[in-house]
Amino acid sequence: MRLLWLCAAAAALLLVLASAGTLKDSPTKERYDHYEVYRLTLRNRLQLDVIERLAELSNKYNIWKDYDAHSQELHIMVSPEDLQHFQQLLRVHGIGSEQMVANVQALIDEEQVTAAADTAASDGTFGWTKYYELAEIEAWLDSVLAAYPNVTEQFIVGQSYENRTIRGIKISHQAGNPGIFIESNIHAREWITSASATWFINQLLTSEEPAVRNLAESYDWHIVPVFNVDGFEYSHTKNRMWRKTRQPHATSECIGADANRNFDSHWMVNNGASANPCSETFAGDVPGSEPEARALAEYLSSIQDQFSVYISFHSYGQYLLSPFGHTAAEFPDNYDDLLQIGAAFATAIEELPYGTVYTYGSTADVLYVATGTSVDWVFNELQKKIGYTIEYRDKGRYGFILPPVQILPNCQELMAGMLALIDKTKQLGYI
Repeated sequence: MRLLWLCAAAAALLLVLASAGTLKDSPTKERYDHYEVYRLTLRNRLQLDVIERLAELSNKYNIWKDYDAHSQELHIMVSPEDLQHFQQLLRVHGIGSEQMVANVQALIDEEQVTAAADTAASDGTFGWTKYYELAEIEAWLDSVLAAYPNVTEQFIVGQSYENRTIRGIKISHQAGNPGIFIESNIHAREWITSASATWFINQLLTSEEPAVRNLAESYDWHIVPVFNVDGFEYSHTKNRMWRKTRQPHATSECIGADANRNFDSHWMVNNGASANPCSETFAGDVPGSEPEARALAEYLSSIQDQFSVYISFHSYGQYLLSPFGHTAAEFPDNYDDLLQIGAAFATAIEELPYGTVYTYGSTADVLYVATGTSVDWVFNELQKKIGYTIEYRDKGRYGFILPPVQILPNCQELMAGMLALIDKTKQLGYI
């Protein structure tokens, strides 16, 4: 019986290999008609290996949310033509599943309908009821710099592979303020991140609420609304689900790397990234192989005396993640303080009328091992003791395609969380 089971498993994996494909560029816009997203319950290493191998070998699968050891969950998108084989594989390996999204393209279409309706009804001003493309965000950034010349200035992180400029804005009301650096949209498909970053910039400049004014005027803010400019542009024009950078690989038809696995901090240890160029978590051939990651590391090094706190905006899952990402077997010396700050952040958000719950803790402990990340690099290499990754809404009902109607609620949660985070960080003596 055991031999029969192993034979069936091997046959299933051979089917996977036969259907393997590469993530080539398409001349037309990629569609996801009847693609489904499933929540899988994985109870052992063999089950996890099967699913991870499946996603790396075939472009008919895409992992939306990596394996979380606490919940034993992984979220994966499956093409309609491979659904029967996928379900057969789950049965062979005894993997539990639950459908989360019945038709990914339907979510994308609704997102675009909302955007079209917003454009038709608007007076041309920038708002937060739809998602904007790169050129629109940059035009808005230009308008902000022009409108607030006394407290804002542009900074340039560097150039992308496709020679786009990675732009940031610094907001400073007085000399000598402690600095906070925010990096957003390192993963292209996480559109809620740049929407939240632009809203946060606007609030720092326009809000009349005393707490927000104090936040704006007591710190220097360095904010990059769209870091992965090439990938972000591609996600709007060609493939809504694109995650990585856009640099071709020398020996593979698959394009791009995960810029948030490409920093030189515990790079590629403990299975915290992939060496496969077709993987969504491909770490690059060497640390800093991606011009974007290399440029950010160089820029942050050049201004390291100008900021004390580093925050990276991501989606999804509702987490506030602190170092370390490379291991759950050890924690930073100031981990108790990081947890106190995390508790303040999560409590402030949960107390809002939405009741949204955030989980906080180290990346490797509460979520999964992730190596070569920007936050860990800043924490470990630049010795900045306060660094967090914020994983925004939701838990998987919409995933990366968070409806535009949720942009403002998410932004309100961000402000409540940031007010608490910075206040607790100050109380503990870090700024």
